Amino acid sequence: MPQMSPMWWSTLFLLFLATYMLIMTSMYTYKIYQNENSLKKTKSAKYINWKW
Repeated sequence: MPQMSPMWWSTLFLLFLATYMLIMTSMYTYKIYQNENSLKKTKSAKYINWKW
């Protein structure tokens, strides 16, 4: 098995870090998006209740 160079290790680490950050940011934005959707739903439900 050939010896792995430190450059290769650093590239792999950076790739892993970038993927991790991407996943975390996407999950965070998804949570915010879901919260906004639930807020809109409750607002529309209140409006419908008030209207009727």
